[in-house]
Amino acid sequence: MDNGTRRCYTKAMDALLLYQSIRAAGRVDFSRSGGPGGQNVNKVNTKVTLHVHLDALAGLSDREIDRLKETLAHRITAAGELVLAASEERSQRTNLERAYARMEKLIAGAARLPNLRRLTKPSRAAREERLRGKRLSGLKKAARRYRSDE
Repeated sequence: MDNGTRRCYTKAMDALLLYQSIRAAGRVDFSRSGGPGGQNVNKVNTKVTLHVHLDALAGLSDREIDRLKETLAHRITAAGELVLAASEERSQRTNLERAYARMEKLIAGAARLPNLRRLTKPSRAAREERLRGKRLSGLKKAARRYRSDE
């Protein structure tokens, strides 16, 4: 594989490349978690904040990077870093693994390019069924009208 080129996320090798680039380029910060937990929360830095610079990601094409920037714009800092926090567990290691897994899932989901819609024509039977429904609806409404000639 070329180190300088970005490829589409559809191949299994690219998923591995993305996984490795997130682990290599990710910057991790630890801090104290909020919420209940007593002395553990007050003493131990279990909250994990993961920062990944988008330019350091491998395994994604330029179109996928652009889509990623568009869909996750609210999570990207001015420096071009994608930020994610995990503080659900009491263990720092578990929160770190969850942060990496969520980051990978988030990037893979946001970078996925939508399928192109192929234009099709409705069949003759579908057109006739639609017109028949419209006729019936019109007859139903015509039956509700007030007639002055009676």
